Amino acid sequence: MKILLATSEAVPFSKTGGLADVCGALPVELARLGHDPAVIVPAHRQSSCCGLPIEPLGIDFIVPIGSKTVTGHLLQSKLPEADVPVYLIQQDHYFEREGLYQADGKDYVDNCERFVFFSRAVLETIRLLDLQVDVIHANDWQTGLVPAYLKVEYRGIPRYEQIASLFTIHNLAYQGRFWHWDMLLTGLDWKYFNWRQMEFHGHLNLLKTGIVFADSINTVSPRYSQEIQNAALGCGLEGTLQHRRNVLSGILNGMDTFHWDPAADPNLAARYNATTVSEGKSICKAALQKELGLPVAAGVPLVAFIGRLCDQKGVDLIAKVMQTWAPDQEMQWGVLGTGDAAYHAQLTDLAKRFPRRVAVRLEFDAELAHRIEAGADMFLMPSRFEPCGLNQFYSLAYGTVPVVRATGGLADTVIDATEESIREKTATGFSFTEYSDLALAETLRRALDAYRRKDLWHQLIQTGMKQDWSWSRSAAEYARLYGKTVARRKEAVVS
Repeated sequence: MKILLATSEAVPFSKTGGLADVCGALPVELARLGHDPAVIVPAHRQSSCCGLPIEPLGIDFIVPIGSKTVTGHLLQSKLPEADVPVYLIQQDHYFEREGLYQADGKDYVDNCERFVFFSRAVLETIRLLDLQVDVIHANDWQTGLVPAYLKVEYRGIPRYEQIASLFTIHNLAYQGRFWHWDMLLTGLDWKYFNWRQMEFHGHLNLLKTGIVFADSINTVSPRYSQEIQNAALGCGLEGTLQHRRNVLSGILNGMDTFHWDPAADPNLAARYNATTVSEGKSICKAALQKELGLPVAAGVPLVAFIGRLCDQKGVDLIAKVMQTWAPDQEMQWGVLGTGDAAYHAQLTDLAKRFPRRVAVRLEFDAELAHRIEAGADMFLMPSRFEPCGLNQFYSLAYGTVPVVRATGGLADTVIDATEESIREKTATGFSFTEYSDLALAETLRRALDAYRRKDLWHQLIQTGMKQDWSWSRSAAEYARLYGKTVARRKEAVVS
């Protein structure tokens, strides 16, 4: 099957978050399965630093943006781990910028125009390069116009008639909302600016546009695809998603097993696998305690958090539990990340007051993140919502028992240690449902009780390390979804 994956970012060419990891890894695995994928992405300033050759194709194109026309240029490269072509859309006024979407914490005022241009460029590239495409896989609001253009402007044109569209929602909270006059930039008829299609409370909404016009829709975990159909996590689009629930599904992201493998990780004090995990983790724990300035104590549980310091990640819950427990609970806390200034101050104060129990690093350090995953005993992810999550995958692979809130991908990947799951040897961690510090504290107490039972703790580690969260599993599911999407498109053409 021939797949064109359209995205605003893809590793190693550009990245702000997990979207880039997905769009860099999924095509590689699709190619290994025998499919024919390609990636199309803006030529951001970051792209020139990716370390891969990027060659101009000598092809220019012009697309309409509102009442004007804008010229772009086509570049080409390849993903480093497979013979997968990557087409880069060069337009320096739009993409030769410091950040991908914002600078100094503020969104670019012309973000709508920038991604109108990119969406049109995606479809023009098919014609210019004579690409044979079965399905366009669009991702997040930045490419939400691609399914709309395909269905409204390109349907009936040879080569485009049979192309199906899949739209993946990586995080519903980011919707690409713009004022209503930006509808003029899209070039689409005002009749589509209505509450059922592109309009959202008086604004143009590009994520909603993708949801409405795509042949199929998916999210990055099965649980999240269900959660966003309800008001609590639907971000105002629950009605639109309920209307399209027959073509909505969820596929878990995979994890990068090349860079995240405790048996081969160059960042660790000791490498280990499921057979040598006890010895390997003890060495890594001692090294981590020393690096963080904590007492080296093998029997003291070390609990870690890595990520954005914000409410979405449940840091408010973590901070409350730490404030209560740090004075007299015999355990250690390691935190790595940046985020809200209030949490910076709160966590820094805790580290100063309890230096033998709390270590905080207000930074992003990729190598330290690996060492924390290997050296910690438990990993906290008490998120308000989590479309998929990645750190629970890393924790399971590194023998670090996750303690999570049962939401989104966390609910799909971590099996709570109940009496039944322990007896059946399927438990991989600890989870809770209610979003409260009391629920987190109670779950941590359960985890600490299990930690003191060495046989049980070893069983949890072993079961977790045996899980398969590789991209090969996810890619196979995507291949099946592509097939269903193409069949759905063919039925629509016939009817």
